[in-house]
Amino acid sequence: PVPIALVSQQSVEASLGAESLARSLRAAWIGFLAVAVFMTLWYRLPGLIAVMALLIYVGLVLSLFKIIPVTLSAAGIAGFVLSIGMAVDANILIFERTREELSAGRPFEDAVSEGFRRAWTSIRDSNVSSLITAAILYWLGTSIVRGFAFTLGLGILVSMFSAISVSRTLLLAVAGERLRSRAWLFSSGFSRS
Repeated sequence: PVPIALVSQQSVEASLGAESLARSLRAAWIGFLAVAVFMTLWYRLPGLIAVMALLIYVGLVLSLFKIIPVTLSAAGIAGFVLSIGMAVDANILIFERTREELSAGRPFEDAVSEGFRRAWTSIRDSNVSSLITAAILYWLGTSIVRGFAFTLGLGILVSMFSAISVSRTLLLAVAGERLRSRAWLFSSGFSRS
């Protein structure tokens, strides 16, 4: 047994906690807006669809937080924001694979299906490894770490659904015959080629 000695003690007032929460939420919204602008500028129409899918994702996760119920601490907000980043990462993988298929001359629906199929293994592997990490953090962690791990794990599960189901459905629904003839809507103005 190791003896425990009190080194320091701090009191946190309610106003300090409220200020910290407000700053965390503000940072989350600024980050979300930055990602939305980047996705729209880089991927154009698919990027805009990814932003719509992210809004649906955020709504689903916040609804689950209300249903379960989840108390959001600063660590919980951090886990939620990290899961938003992982949801964006899944969309980027899908859109890059779809772009490769469109460049190879595939018809639009085939390119989207193949892009989703080819991206799935990377999405699955990264999300499963993150879920394993979240489970270990939840199992071995303290209450603050558990809050982070729980919100991260729940966010990852919903992001897998959102990236695969919601993004694909929106992309196929929006891309009609008239839009397919406008290739500039599906490729970046900052193209590397």
